[in-house]
Amino acid sequence: MARSAVNVDDYRRAARQRLPRAVFDAVDGAADDELSMAANRRALDAITLRPRALADVRGRDLRTTVLGEPVSMPVMLAPCGIARMMNKHGELGAARAAGRAGVLFAVSTVTSYPLEAVAAAATGPLWFQLYPPADPDACRTLIERAARAGYRALCVTIDGAVLGRRQRDARNGLQIPVRLTPRLVLQGARRPRWAFGYLRSGAAATREATLQSPRSLREASAAMEATANPITVETMRQIREVWEGPLVVKGIMRAEDVEPMVELGVQGIVVSNHGGRQLDGVAGTTEVLPEIVAAAAGRVEIYVDGGYRRGTDVLKALALGARAVLIGRPYLFALAAGGERRVVEMLQLLRDELDTAMALTGCPAIDAIGPDLVTSERLGVQEPVLPSLGAIDNHNHDHEGRAP
Repeated sequence: MARSAVNVDDYRRAARQRLPRAVFDAVDGAADDELSMAANRRALDAITLRPRALADVRGRDLRTTVLGEPVSMPVMLAPCGIARMMNKHGELGAARAAGRAGVLFAVSTVTSYPLEAVAAAATGPLWFQLYPPADPDACRTLIERAARAGYRALCVTIDGAVLGRRQRDARNGLQIPVRLTPRLVLQGARRPRWAFGYLRSGAAATREATLQSPRSLREASAAMEATANPITVETMRQIREVWEGPLVVKGIMRAEDVEPMVELGVQGIVVSNHGGRQLDGVAGTTEVLPEIVAAAAGRVEIYVDGGYRRGTDVLKALALGARAVLIGRPYLFALAAGGERRVVEMLQLLRDELDTAMALTGCPAIDAIGPDLVTSERLGVQEPVLPSLGAIDNHNHDHEGRAP
């Protein structure tokens, strides 16, 4: 990219030009007919904004906290596996970029570098996203490594009993474990810059608790396959016994699943359908967000991912009760477009968009964003989506000082 992007989708277009088709599709694609991925965007597009008039929005403040950790804005980098496919620096570059931008980075179990190396490179707060290994001893060891490395919270992904069926990968001949077919070799040859940066040094992946050095592409893909395990209440209890810090669960899509999480001692919930990459045909995350916020009733912090591409998208999520938004594909594409500096640039772009959205909706600070700011096109009415949310304390909706 010779010039700066003007929106997040510009990074996607740049990544498509730089990456082999199979690699691009592995990130850009989703399960089956990709209906769930499309539903994420439709749910966001169905929400419209209701600007307040005559609000004093000078000196806007985008700062907030996540599990008590100060961050520069309510945006986090979501856990994404084997980021080195995008850029040779992978998670190391993403961690440095997040620190420069003052946001939190959630590091995947299937990271391209040892979790200790990512922690050493980071200058900001980190979560460790856990796909619990089937072996309890391996799971315990992995959790203990994350604790020793200084990760602030453990984020357990629970929607990975099996790997979703991703048809783009099948059509491209991308299999788990990965096999270097003639088609993949040819695609790599057409992208020599990518091939030199990735294949020359190989990939690295954290596989359960044993990683000490970089692994091959085949071993990295085998590690991804090993992450597919059913997660039960007993699994969560065992994790809670080992991990003493804040615990987050990622993959909740039903209000009735909130109470068991609270009983298990969870401090945060990520409303997520895995970016549409697991089960096709489920609702968009923004569509179910309000019911999960209502069920939580301020007892845990609620986050959301899935299709967020604009600062206005972030504002909509906050208005519906989310504490912060996680983004995945955008920062992977930014990595592919130009590494760490492009991720920093992308985060600044989102920050600028959110700042503009706050100014034009009458919100001088994050705490001023509430449910009165949004309506639903699907309802066909010009009323707040959830008037009752004003009574719910989700830690970031302090309505004192709001402009009339």
